[in-house]
Amino acid sequence: THAGRGLYDLSGGEAVRTGEAKEGIARIRDLSGPQTLQTYLDLTRSPGAGKYPGSPLIAARLLRPDDRLIAIEKHPEEFAELKKTLAIFATTRVVEADGYERLAALLPPPERRGLVLIDPPYESDDEFERAANALIEAQRKFATGIYMLWFPIKSAAAANAFAGEVANTGVSKLLRIDIDLGTQPKGGKERLSAAGLLIVNPPFGFAEEMRQIARILAPSLGRDGPAAITVNWLSGAEN
Repeated sequence: THAGRGLYDLSGGEAVRTGEAKEGIARIRDLSGPQTLQTYLDLTRSPGAGKYPGSPLIAARLLRPDDRLIAIEKHPEEFAELKKTLAIFATTRVVEADGYERLAALLPPPERRGLVLIDPPYESDDEFERAANALIEAQRKFATGIYMLWFPIKSAAAANAFAGEVANTGVSKLLRIDIDLGTQPKGGKERLSAAGLLIVNPPFGFAEEMRQIARILAPSLGRDGPAAITVNWLSGAEN
């Protein structure tokens, strides 16, 4: 729903200034692990040095012959870059629109199976509310879909309330993954240290695989020791 440009220059001014790549992908790119992690790391290397694939490009490279991808981006400049990035993929469609509004119109898909990634920038005061409402409404229209909703954690109370609002709608299977890098680096502008992901209807075995991958990633990502990565069921834990 908030696709971005699809390919990012890690040597650019913004990336260097924030230090996100240095604290993130640069620390784990040479790791190895389960096939899911290995596939992701291989995809992050595929654009070449100094480049990072956004989620639309990762998804496009994973498409099977009968799969299709719809990537929605609202901002004109980002949309133009995304369109160029995905131009070589025949079964992708790039849409310039508000992701929340267009999502409702696209569901349910004719295939009756699919993954919806909701990845807002959380720039407006009502973003948590809009994101939660979008997920709840989408799940009502397309109950068999898999949903992934990313959110920043600046306040534990706000994040818990956000996750609880989704859980209280009666979603049968809801998984939450959090990562906390630890204390802020000394000096400079304060940066986001923790974030979470809500997954509705995760595939069987997904939670345990994420726990295995978390154990591999955590030692490389923390600022003062291993990062804290938790994988918890909010509803419908696997037996």
